[in-house]
Amino acid sequence: MAGDERFQPRNASVSPRFADIATFMRCPRFEISEDIDIGLIGVPFDLGANYRTGARHGPAGVREASRLIRRIHPTSGIAPFDICNVADLGDAPINPLDPGASIQSIEVHFAALHAAGIAPIAVGGDHTIPTPILRAIARERPVGVLHVDAHADTLDEMFGTKVNHATFMRRATEEGLIDPRRVVQLGLRGSRFGADDIQFGVDAGFTVITLDDYEEMGRAKAIEIIGTTLGDGPSYISLDVDGLDPAHAIGTGVPEIGGISPRDMQVILRSLRGRELIGADISEVAPALDPSGLTCVTAANLMFEMLCVIADTVAARKVRA
Repeated sequence: MAGDERFQPRNASVSPRFADIATFMRCPRFEISEDIDIGLIGVPFDLGANYRTGARHGPAGVREASRLIRRIHPTSGIAPFDICNVADLGDAPINPLDPGASIQSIEVHFAALHAAGIAPIAVGGDHTIPTPILRAIARERPVGVLHVDAHADTLDEMFGTKVNHATFMRRATEEGLIDPRRVVQLGLRGSRFGADDIQFGVDAGFTVITLDDYEEMGRAKAIEIIGTTLGDGPSYISLDVDGLDPAHAIGTGVPEIGGISPRDMQVILRSLRGRELIGADISEVAPALDPSGLTCVTAANLMFEMLCVIADTVAARKVRA
């Protein structure tokens, strides 16, 4: 299957990777259109972060790092740009002085994508952003979630606010946007705010795999549990880069020592091939906190992993239709 020529990324063997304005994976920049299957979107919002900010620059940093990405997956052979129309849709609109207005405008923006039939892959921004995204794309039915993070993000409120980077899993549960029986939280570790940080999810029905659990059971068993839990229903991926080992992703607001290796994360994302994936986000990339640029490179590569499995899902759905 040949992809629409309008949506082909620049050929790195013809056009130098360092040339021209950066877009996600050198894809063309488009406005929202029903011709697009998968939209790569920046969400430069970090007003929900309570410690170190800077994730508002995550989309720009990952766009720049994604110049490295080529066309075909090295293991699966998936060629996402050949089986789907993929475009950089720019950034969701935000108000840098008004968190509430920003959250509302992000939701409206992703609702427009959803109405056009576009599967979103978002780059934040802090981990507040799954709340407005899920409000936009999961209203019709609750979805399963693979949530990779050092933290459970189940606080009820922080500094008197209900929507911030530590509350999205609680809000999504309360609002019926996710099916708790089809949620996996992976990589939780580090010190906690209180005894109920993780317990809220356990009580709600989440499958929780702490980093200690993960090390004990091994990657293959974790993949088996993730697949069984997500099942065949619609599912969303939310990856906070602090879920990764900070040796590979120090450019984040709240790093926690230890963590999942990028290699393990690649294999876990690859295991999602064949699932009914409706979208994804990578959050908490703060380029200024990592002068080496490695965090952005890691995020760009994991974004490509997401793109490949989501493209496979979308292409299979188009064939069935």
